[in-house]
Amino acid sequence: MEKTLSWITNLLAKYQPRPIDEKRVYAVLLPLIKVNGACHILYQVRAQHISQPGEVAFPGGRVETGETIKEAAIRETMEELNLSAAQISIVGEIDYMVNGPRTIHCFVGQLLVEDWTEIQPNEEVERLFTLPLDLLLEIPPTYYDLTAVVEPSTDFPFDRIPNGANYNFKEHFRRVPFYNQDNENLWGMTARFTHRFTEIVKDNHSAPLLEKGE
Repeated sequence: MEKTLSWITNLLAKYQPRPIDEKRVYAVLLPLIKVNGACHILYQVRAQHISQPGEVAFPGGRVETGETIKEAAIRETMEELNLSAAQISIVGEIDYMVNGPRTIHCFVGQLLVEDWTEIQPNEEVERLFTLPLDLLLEIPPTYYDLTAVVEPSTDFPFDRIPNGANYNFKEHFRRVPFYNQDNENLWGMTARFTHRFTEIVKDNHSAPLLEKGE
């Protein structure tokens, strides 16, 4: 028993915890950019021929074998916005999101370009737009409640659980944020990362993110 516990102790000392049932890891970049000396966040609208067409999103995608999460965020930004690695300066990582088997990490980075309107994104992006960080700090999103009822499949072994088919399965409940400004439909995961980023900034507002001289 003592040898077994010693072996388990050594094993767990090296083990890196991760979400149970995690099957896919994604990375996105929340891009900061200067517009007339002010700090803005850059958003992209997904093209009509790809999944989730017309939705507002950050550049990002699945982490590939052999690369770090940070490297994936940079690579996806390079591909989708047609930028070089030298034009992407990572500031840091904020809180990540676990959504069933998917884990989504969000990095913050400054885009080192003179004029964001000259960015020529790839075919996955319909168009780009920016929102001032000061505006997003001032006006938070509105959260709406969404509840989905669980409907177990017919082959579920109800006979093996207390109360059978009458078991009190929890409903899937989520709060979905929507921003209401500039006629852009900013909602869902992108709005949630935006809001969390602004909360972090407001909690630590002693210095500006982007200096005008940078």
